[in-house]
Amino acid sequence: MAVANSLTAKKQQNMEQRAEFMVAGEKIILTPQTVRDYLVSGDKERVSIQEIVMFINLCKYAGLNPWLKEAYCIKYGNEPATMVVGKEAFMKRAEKTPGFDGFEAGVIVLSGDELVYRKGTLKLPNEELVGGYAEVFRKDRSHSYRVEVSFDEYAARKKDGSLNSQWSKRPATMIRKVALVQALREAFPENFSGLYSEEEA
Repeated sequence: MAVANSLTAKKQQNMEQRAEFMVAGEKIILTPQTVRDYLVSGDKERVSIQEIVMFINLCKYAGLNPWLKEAYCIKYGNEPATMVVGKEAFMKRAEKTPGFDGFEAGVIVLSGDELVYRKGTLKLPNEELVGGYAEVFRKDRSHSYRVEVSFDEYAARKKDGSLNSQWSKRPATMIRKVALVQALREAFPENFSGLYSEEEA
């Protein structure tokens, strides 16, 4: 009985620990229970205390505000929790980086026999979406950082092989985001290392 009571007390103590940190002048307070109740998508009851602590530390050390959807903790079934960063958080961080000098991003489509690179996310009905590209510019570099990614490599699929909801509804938007996030990470490794978007996960 003493062992059970000790474990229960330890679990309760873990769930009550809190982390406080500042993000953009705002004080963020997170406890494991708050994260589980409000900030985990999917199977909230299956997320472990270790996964919750990892999520809190990601937010704390990367300066992310989960209440503004800058970071997400996603848990499904027995799979490890996925901790991802929202695209807007990547863009906010890029804009605050002194060397950032803009970007260009778009889709790669197959139109007949021709491979077309198009800014934005426009894909015509008779074209096949094959990938996305992004090019990030730095004021302090003589060259840009360009990334091209394959649609088939990143498109999230269900067990039956069909595209999941997000990728079937907005495939061009999703693959463009993957390319942009990867280009930002390559251009500014000191600012984006270890941060991954939901589209990449």
